[in-house]
This record gives sequence, structure tokens and C-alpha cells, in this order.
Amino acid sequence: MTEEEFDAFYATAFPRLTGQLYAFTGDHGEAQDVVQEAFVRAWDRRREFLADGAPEAWIRTVATRLAVSRWRRARRWLELVRRTPPADHTPGPGPERAALVTALRTLPEAQRMAIVLHHLCDLSVEQVASETGAPVGTVKARLARGRAALARVLSEDSADPAGSARPSGFAGTPGKGEREDDRVR
Repeated sequence: MTEEEFDAFYATAFPRLTGQLYAFTGDHGEAQDVVQEAFVRAWDRRREFLADGAPEAWIRTVATRLAVSRWRRARRWLELVRRTPPADHTPGPGPERAALVTALRTLPEAQRMAIVLHHLCDLSVEQVASETGAPVGTVKARLARGRAALARVLSEDSADPAGSARPSGFAGTPGKGEREDDRVR
């Protein structure tokens, strides 16, 4: 079978085979997948197909076997999952991590990105600069300002007896440009 003959065979047989496998699997997407896979495998044998005399039957058989194989694999996986009990309890983040995340949220986005990339993702200052498109000096300044702001927020949180995180600008005296009693400082 030439490439053109195979293409014509594919165009006529694919919808019919997909319908047949859909009836077998009950899943149209799965039927399309296994018929497509069978056609891919048939592509290498296309020269022998006319000699076989029943190319559609060969593809149907291969597609059916693929569907059964996938079904068995899925069933084995499901049995394995059922045998492995889920963990009774997955611990949540500790109070330190929650405080850090809350404190990070108070930072401007550029500082937060620099802090996360440098300290949590272990990127160098140069890599952070490359990733963010900012000059190295700017990244260094963002890191310094971000660390200072984090230190302030985290030290305020540790002094808070309730342990709740407060957004910056609400603890102590307001900073420059923040409102206090309807006045801007």
C-alpha cells in the first residue's frame, strides 16, 4: 500500500473503527486514541497490507487489544491505590512558615519575587537578574529592602501576643504617604 492509498484508507476507516471501538470502550476519546495508535503501528506495515487482504480487521484487532491493555493497566493501578491506605493526617504548614508567607505578601511584588527566587529557589543574584530582566544592582537593592521589610514585619508579629499577622503600615506608626486620621504624612 502506498502512502496515498494508506491516507485514503485512513480517511475512510478511521471514523468507522472509532465508532466500533467507542461501542467497545464506552469512551469516545479512548476509542480515538486506540484507533490512532493502531494506525500508527500499521504505518510501518503499510506495504504488506494489501497482501494481508484485511487491513481494517488488523487495525480493529490491534485497537481492541490496546483498549483492553489500557483497561487492565488502569484496573491494576486502581487496585494498587485501594491497597495503599491514604495518610491519616497530612500536617499543614507550621506557624513559622505561615508567618513567613503572610510577611512575604506584604512586600511589593518586585521585592517578593527577588526574595523568593534568591532565598527559596536558591538562584544567584545574577540568575535572579536574568530571570526578572532587572539589572544586578536593582536586584541587590530589592533583596536588601525586602529583607529589611521582612525583618520588621516578622519582628512585629513575634511581639503581637495574639500571633496574628498584620499587614505593613498598620502596626505602629504609619509610614510616609500613609493615612492617619484622614491626614497624609
